[in-house]
Amino acid sequence: MTCILGIDGGGTNTRGIIRRGTETLAHAQCGSIKRLRVGAEQAAANLRSLMRELYQQAGIHRLDAASAGIASASLPGVAEWIQDIFREWNVERFEVVGDEVIALDAAFRGGPGILQIAGTGSNCIGRAESGALESAGGYSSTLGDEGSGYWIGLHAVRRALRAFDRDQPTHVLDEVSALWQTPTLSDLVQFGNSTPGPDFAALAPTVARLADSGDAVALDVLQQAAVDLADFVLTVREKLRSADAQQAEIPVAWTGSVLEKIPLVREQFTRILQSAAPGISVATTATVAIEGAVWRAQQLAG
Repeated sequence: MTCILGIDGGGTNTRGIIRRGTETLAHAQCGSIKRLRVGAEQAAANLRSLMRELYQQAGIHRLDAASAGIASASLPGVAEWIQDIFREWNVERFEVVGDEVIALDAAFRGGPGILQIAGTGSNCIGRAESGALESAGGYSSTLGDEGSGYWIGLHAVRRALRAFDRDQPTHVLDEVSALWQTPTLSDLVQFGNSTPGPDFAALAPTVARLADSGDAVALDVLQQAAVDLADFVLTVREKLRSADAQQAEIPVAWTGSVLEKIPLVREQFTRILQSAAPGISVATTATVAIEGAVWRAQQLAG
């Protein structure tokens, strides 16, 4: 029976699963393998560490197939170095695809559907009945990623600074100052603009907590995040229906810490979609992206 590996390489951490048939032989986690986030040397070290741990748990020395989903997989050189490491570890067949691709297949197993990702970054991808793919967003933290954890943290600070100038009440700056250990507003601004900058995505849970307590700035940011995420889905939906002349409603799934862990965003996101398209089906639980990598590896193994 074939042994396969699925890897989900997100912006914060990387998970891997080895399976033989339906039996899970190994499951492990390591740091990010995204070079833009941790650097080339650390990314490679993290992946080798993950492979070593998985092989030791599984008691194997080779694999029939592996599928790795990683953010920014389409950038030059990203797939190549991961493929080189797969060769080092005697993987017979392998692929490196975007993290949105494995998440889409986790939700729909090659069938039609729309998948909204909202974790450290954000991206939306959809597939029509014909197999045609369309996407929206995913243009990085600098140029896009609306509704993501990074976007929430960054825009909470931005809007809190605007509120400060207008003498409008908010606890966002106090909470951020405590987390960043910046005793003055000048220190906070300087640290917020530093290179490398702070991890704005790490602020998202704080923003969610403040929103739950009624902080107007935090609420405004989370409501806008929901609007932006829903707009991505509706944009992809329209593209798919136009390209495929498809009349049937396309189901929607989602994954990522923002939609999974911030009920306010998830519930507003769902309400917007169901209001815009009353017949639309929106998942009530998160898609587990790594299951898509496992499924794709199984298809590679044949």
